[in-house]
Amino acid sequence: MKKLLLLFLLVCFLSGCSVKNDDNILTFWTLQMGDFSEYINGVIAEYEKTHPDIKIEWVDVPFSEGDKRTLAAVLGNNPPDLVNLNPDFSALLAQRGALMNIPETKVEGYNKHIIESLKYNGELYSIPWYATSSVTFVNWDLLNKTQLGKEEVEVKTTWRKVSRHRYKPFTQKIVSVDKPIPISYTQMNNNAEYVKKSTGAYIYTPNLVDNDSMYRILNKYGLSSPDKINSEESVKLFAQFRNLYQNNLIPKETVSITHREAFEQYMSGKSVFFQAGANFLNMLKENAPNVYNCTEVKPQLIGAKGQYDFSLMNFVIPIKAKHKDEALDFCLFLTNSENQLKLAKKTNVIATTNKALGSSFYNDYSSLESKARSISAKQLNKVEPVVKQIRNQKELNTLINAAVQQILTDKNKSVKSILDKLSEDWEVLISEE
Repeated sequence: MKKLLLLFLLVCFLSGCSVKNDDNILTFWTLQMGDFSEYINGVIAEYEKTHPDIKIEWVDVPFSEGDKRTLAAVLGNNPPDLVNLNPDFSALLAQRGALMNIPETKVEGYNKHIIESLKYNGELYSIPWYATSSVTFVNWDLLNKTQLGKEEVEVKTTWRKVSRHRYKPFTQKIVSVDKPIPISYTQMNNNAEYVKKSTGAYIYTPNLVDNDSMYRILNKYGLSSPDKINSEESVKLFAQFRNLYQNNLIPKETVSITHREAFEQYMSGKSVFFQAGANFLNMLKENAPNVYNCTEVKPQLIGAKGQYDFSLMNFVIPIKAKHKDEALDFCLFLTNSENQLKLAKKTNVIATTNKALGSSFYNDYSSLESKARSISAKQLNKVEPVVKQIRNQKELNTLINAAVQQILTDKNKSVKSILDKLSEDWEVLISEE
């Protein structure tokens, strides 16, 4: 047997093959980043150049398989060392004790609001990679058919004394806007009937039942908790949406519409406003150039709290990973300001470090795309209170979305009774954590 082993090693040596040593191989997973392989491979090559003892094996996982494959790998005995996930699933793994705790001293240069949003029970288990923060698209061709945002100028002439016996005429322009462009959901809802009569189009197509869309709206109004969901303020907000739906002031598809389907409504000129990330402008330009040519961008809609929201992708390190320290070091390199800006310039995503966010790249208003990107980046400075994900977030989203559908379509039950039931179910869900 010893002779056979020696012979095998000799053959390997002479033929140039080698026995794989996993001790220095760091496994790194991303979610559907294959289109940016040149960028990823470039970062890996740069890191390996300064860390010759480390080899990085990159695996790109299809987005649809990300949660399933990651769960199996992380709960197994041989997980990847560094994994790209969304915060919802990262929080679920943190709750199961499957992730390494990240020292906050390592992320002092990142946007503090984003870091705060990633914490679970006051502890940090992930590192932000890139963010998106939607802006509001405005179809000016449709908007010009209304009085929204139009200025009325009154010229007033008075006489001003300039010396003891001398007066000069003084002309003063007084500018007023009777109907400002809506900046909140409440203002959108209040102007829906007027816009429909003026343009024949919907003022907007709210996708209220797509993932956590309604939960995010509730957070903007300070209503994202079981003790607030059936409050007077909440009943009033939901009643507005019911009124719009039952009076055909928002599309009937609102009870089930996805974000992409709502975007198709905007592309076809059926709605005046639409909220999306800056990357949607490229799709608009390609698929509906006429609408693109009359589109302007504004900050995203706000609620009573006045803050904006954002979506995020982050990295986690499984507690069972073989190379946790090395994974953390590589992750901090991959997500440093320089590398984040490189990725942002290729994809239109928003960086998450303070230095990168302060770059001139996010202060450029020379084109529609750069303006949308700059508005998005600045919105990250006003996101408190941030959306807090709970352990059973998917189940909560299902409860909220079912309540929304019932409120819109069921004329027999009061909004208050439906929200009372939602409050009870929400309390039960929390008690199961």
